[in-house]
Amino acid sequence: MSRRLLFLLLLVGAGSWFFFKNYRIDGLENLRVYRRPASQAETIGDLLPVTREGQTIRIGSFNAQVLGRSKSDKVVVMEIMARIVRQFDVLAIQEISAEDNNVLARFIERINSTGRRYDYVAGRALGRSDPKEQYAFFFDRESVEIDRNQLYTVEDPDQLLHRPPLVGFFRVRGPAAEEAFTFTLVNLRMDSAAAERERGFLDDVFRLVRDDGRKEDDVILLGDFQADDQQLGPLGEIPGMTVAISGTPTNADQTRQLDNLIFDSTTTREFTGRSGTLNLMRQYNLSLQEALEVSDHLPVWAEFSIHENGEQGAEQQPAEQAQAPEKTSPR
Repeated sequence: MSRRLLFLLLLVGAGSWFFFKNYRIDGLENLRVYRRPASQAETIGDLLPVTREGQTIRIGSFNAQVLGRSKSDKVVVMEIMARIVRQFDVLAIQEISAEDNNVLARFIERINSTGRRYDYVAGRALGRSDPKEQYAFFFDRESVEIDRNQLYTVEDPDQLLHRPPLVGFFRVRGPAAEEAFTFTLVNLRMDSAAAERERGFLDDVFRLVRDDGRKEDDVILLGDFQADDQQLGPLGEIPGMTVAISGTPTNADQTRQLDNLIFDSTTTREFTGRSGTLNLMRQYNLSLQEALEVSDHLPVWAEFSIHENGEQGAEQQPAEQAQAPEKTSPR
C-alpha cells in the first residue's frame, strides 16, 4: 500500500471518528445533523450551548450596570444587549436606571427587530437615594408566559433591603397546562454597601415567596448577591439549597463571583445540571474595555426541563387556580 493511500485512509478515519463523536444522524429521508449535547451534570463554562432541542428552557440573570438613557444611546452597546437577551427564554435584569420610560420600550423593539417575540415586565423604581433603580424580566413569548396579575415587589416596611426583590410567576408554553413547568423568579440585587447584612434576610425572602399563597414550590432567587457561593449566610444553610454557579467569577474582568441562581433542588427537580456564565469577550469578540461598556457583570444562567418535575406526564396545580399572593415582607 502506497504511503499516499495510507495517509488518505488515516485522514478519512480520523474525520469519521470526529464526526460521529460530535454529531448524530436522524433518519435518511430527511437527513438532519445535531451536535451531541454536553453532559447533563456539568457547568458548561463561559460560552452558551448552541441548541437545546426544545425540551429545556434557559433562565438567566444579568446586572446591566446602569441601563438608562445614556447607555441606550450607544447603538453598538444596545445591539449587544439585545443579542444577550435573545439567548434566554427568561432574563432577569438588574440596575435599570431608566427615568425615561421609553428606554425599555425602545430596547424591546431592538430585541424584536430580528422577528423574535419578546416582551418585558418591570417593577417600580426603588432605592433610598437617586438614581432609583428598577428590576425587569425579559421573556420570549414563544416559550414562556407570565401571569402579570401576580407580579409584585416584596413588601419591606422595616426597610431592611435597599431594593426589595421583584417577584414574577411564569409557565412554560408547549406541554399541556397540567404538565408544564411553572416557576417563580425572585429578581434581586444586594446593595454593595450593605450586602452582608442584606443577605442575612434572604432566607426569609425565600420562605415568604414560597409560602405566598400560590402553592408554587419552584422558587428561584437570581441576581446580584455581591457574594460567592460560600458567603450566602442563612440562605445557604436551608436544606437542599443549590447554586447554579460555583467557584466561577461573574464580573467582566474575571476576578470576583457576584451573581447566581439559587433554588431548592429537592423541589426544583427540573434543573438539568447545566449552567454557566456568558463571557461577553469570547461570545461577541470584544476587548475588555468594550465588554465593560456593556456591563461590569457577566450574564449567568441555568437550564431547566419544560416538564414539571423534569418528567413528561407529571401533574401540577394549574396557574389559573392559584390564589393571589399575600402581602409579604422580610422579618
